[in-house]
Amino acid sequence: MMNAANREIPDYIEGYGLVSHYAGAFANIGKKNKRSEVNIEKSACLNEDKICQGIEEVLDRLPLRNGMTVSFHHHLRNGDYVTNMVMLAIAKRGFKDIHLAASGLFACHDPLADLIEDETITQISTNTFSPGAITKAISTGKMKKPVILRSHGGRARAVENGELHIDIAFIAAPSSDRMGNLNGSCGEAACGCLSYAYEDAKHADYVVAVTDNLVSYPNIPVEISQNYVDYVVKVESIGDPAGIVSGATKVTTDPVQLHVAQRIADLIDACGFIKEDMSFQTGAGGISLAVAEKIRDKMEKKKIQGSFGSGGIHSFFVKMLEDNLLKALWNVQCFDLEAVNHLKKQDPRHLIMSASLYGNMENKGCIVNNLDIMILGGFEIDTSFNLNVNTGSNGFILNASGGNEDCAAGSKISIVASNLMKKGNRCIVKKEVVTVTTPGETVDCLVTDRGIAVNPRRKDLLEKLEGTGLPLVSAQELYQMGQDEGAVCESPVYGEKIVGVVEYRDGTVIDVIRQVIQ
Repeated sequence: MMNAANREIPDYIEGYGLVSHYAGAFANIGKKNKRSEVNIEKSACLNEDKICQGIEEVLDRLPLRNGMTVSFHHHLRNGDYVTNMVMLAIAKRGFKDIHLAASGLFACHDPLADLIEDETITQISTNTFSPGAITKAISTGKMKKPVILRSHGGRARAVENGELHIDIAFIAAPSSDRMGNLNGSCGEAACGCLSYAYEDAKHADYVVAVTDNLVSYPNIPVEISQNYVDYVVKVESIGDPAGIVSGATKVTTDPVQLHVAQRIADLIDACGFIKEDMSFQTGAGGISLAVAEKIRDKMEKKKIQGSFGSGGIHSFFVKMLEDNLLKALWNVQCFDLEAVNHLKKQDPRHLIMSASLYGNMENKGCIVNNLDIMILGGFEIDTSFNLNVNTGSNGFILNASGGNEDCAAGSKISIVASNLMKKGNRCIVKKEVVTVTTPGETVDCLVTDRGIAVNPRRKDLLEKLEGTGLPLVSAQELYQMGQDEGAVCESPVYGEKIVGVVEYRDGTVIDVIRQVIQ
């Protein structure tokens, strides 16, 4: 056969196979999207027409349909404008049965509860939640399909292996150029990094960058490369970075919690983990953040340098890096503006990691497997050390796992930090948690203001703690202390409908959440 270059080429070549004949330099551009393996027309494929002047224009270009899956990232946390902006525009066009695959949803997203009511949104997948109108709507059975609650690593795994297929990924980009080179560290709405959007950018059928900071080409540094981005949308504002510091990310000032933080540092030290090249992560809770200060004090006294701090990066970790108490930071999100500003400096020791590198158990070496110490948060823990991160004692959904499951499984010691008694006179230790998020086989210690309980399976830790003078008690004893203090544990009334599926980090279902009958 004669091809477009006027060359005679056979239809089949031995040792090569069937021949796809050259038809012209631009004949096949826009004919196939290899990511979804379907024939489509993509107006941006010639790299000349990526810019859209507003959300409405990009929605005109996209193949919207009922039942599609759209995704968003949560690095702007409670300051995000993009998720509402896009979802309300989609709803206005009348599309229904949408699967909202946002990596995180916060109080700022409460207007989307109305879209659950009218069945614009019929399913949500997320790995970070904050309680509000959305969680209430789900808990009371108003969403058609169950919410899927995953860990950070579990979401990355699901996107990469195709369990969570994303039709359109909308990425709130604090900085972008006309071709879609993106970063999170520059611009008025700088959030630090865009790690939770990396897998979406690589695997979604379509990728839309939404930015309020369109800069000249090329945008430096490049976090997400132009070859993944189909469209770039210029809007007035993508969010308020002040919302990054919200809720659980505020450092505790409570004297009892500060006492618990000191006790945790003493426990870690007694177990031999505060040593040269140690690595650790603190969660987003107030006690957890306070632990970083206490660990720092011990490191300074011992004159040692740790290898890295990881996960959500906050000002305490930044200061430890600057003071050479840590060699590096592995950052998957910024928990405060100090961390955002430090990342902007491009210190080579401040490393950005994807959610997959962070916690995906199916890759070739996730960071959590290199963790020595993990400080966990949670709503309640039972006497078998099962940890509930998802629901309150009243049965209402309050959160997803975040990095809890991933880090508990990967670290050498995982510690739950909490007051024995919580708000509403609720006991933190129960005979059985409302929802199992992180299995007890991966939780090593519970540290409270009333004593320290070590999981009996960790005989090695118990041996190291003998004779230290630390107030060791059993989980059963802590439970009884709560009862003696008049702990009131609510007994919610459930319906038959399953409103939430709690996936463990490997994709198996560890628990379900049923409708709360009000």
